Amino acid sequence: MFTPHTDAERKEMLTALGLKSIEELFSDVPGKFRFPALNLPAGMSEMFAQNYVEGFAGANASTKEFVCFLGAGVYDHYIPAAVDSILRRGEFFTAYTPYQPEISQGTLQSIFEFQSLICNLTSLEVSNASHYDGATAAAEACLMAYAHFREKRKRILLSHAIHPQYREVINTYLSGARDIEIITSGKNEESLSDPREINNLIDEDTALVMVQYPDFFGRVFDLSDLINEAHQKGALVCMIVNPIALGLLKTPGQMGADIAVGEGQPLGIPLSFGGPYLGFIAARKDLVRKLSGRLVGETVDGNGKRGYVLTLTAREQHIRREKATSNICSNQGLMALAATVYMSLLGKSGMQQVSNLCYQNAHYAAQKISELDGFKILTSEPFFHEIVVQCPISIDHLNHHLLEEGILGGYALEHEFPDLKDCMLLAFTEKTNKEIIDVLCEIMKESNHG
Repeated sequence: MFTPHTDAERKEMLTALGLKSIEELFSDVPGKFRFPALNLPAGMSEMFAQNYVEGFAGANASTKEFVCFLGAGVYDHYIPAAVDSILRRGEFFTAYTPYQPEISQGTLQSIFEFQSLICNLTSLEVSNASHYDGATAAAEACLMAYAHFREKRKRILLSHAIHPQYREVINTYLSGARDIEIITSGKNEESLSDPREINNLIDEDTALVMVQYPDFFGRVFDLSDLINEAHQKGALVCMIVNPIALGLLKTPGQMGADIAVGEGQPLGIPLSFGGPYLGFIAARKDLVRKLSGRLVGETVDGNGKRGYVLTLTAREQHIRREKATSNICSNQGLMALAATVYMSLLGKSGMQQVSNLCYQNAHYAAQKISELDGFKILTSEPFFHEIVVQCPISIDHLNHHLLEEGILGGYALEHEFPDLKDCMLLAFTEKTNKEIIDVLCEIMKESNHG
């Protein structure tokens, strides 16, 4: 075992504490708990341990060997080799996130570039350095709105068609906030009802209306009228967005939204069995002082040269303490850099191309699947990326059959949406081309007759 401290260092620390021994340091811990017997297996050699762990890893299904139609918030997009190559350079690579970015102009510049790209993508004026994931960013948007109205407006309205895990995180995040009332629209209605009907719940006590675009089921709605109605009653509107979709669709800023949040995983970040991922948040400029986390600005130094600095940190907890809008003071530095490299490599035309391929593949798949006996496409509205398919057999049975053929199937919706029994959410990206979709349809057809 590696012990980092010398005997002299330990003695110096004990002296500083006014203690004579390590035993005295832990005297308040009952004796029976100090050295419990641990039922651990015998140690392994490095070679044996590596083989042992690789055996477990080999049992996992990876998108390197399997075709993936599973989405529901994270997606199997193609990642250019340059993303990982740049990311692993010694100047950038870190296990987590730099805790003192203000000492590194390179780190600050990469964050500034990330913020600028997110602003371009959403058509909003300010963005922060990133959050931990999309759900965290959504919860922070709720706190932003609550703080914006100085805690006088108490209602947060959530569309029933936003990601169910986002709703859970928001409820957990805001559980300690005083008097906040979280209302989910259409909770007892049909899951595929129009999410814009949330407008019937907006009142003078509403701080924020949160909707998803495209929604959890992949449907695309023009939310401009809903946003106008919310603004007429003084409420803010936050859109949870798919960043790839914004390469093709009208942006939150163009619709008049106040805040946009989302999951940045599609921007050059692998699935990685669930993380780490990247949350982004952008807003109108007049909300900047309520924006949580780090925000990097551009300036000039004493010699007139361009430089970058952390700005507006007074809103954070280490300065404002209990009056802070948020407890977030860090960011997903490495993941934000990956997204920055990805967006920079693709550029505007590349983002449009990826977005269009996802759109075309999803619509081709909807047409082909609708021709299969027993299968029905329930996504009748304009859609992007994902479709809801009603199946003549159980989703577990279908997905098991697909897995045997090297395909990761769709998301079973009935666990979160009971009225969508035997319905699956299938996702299509630029990697799932027509030939792959044709194979999917053949296997689905076989499953129904098997």
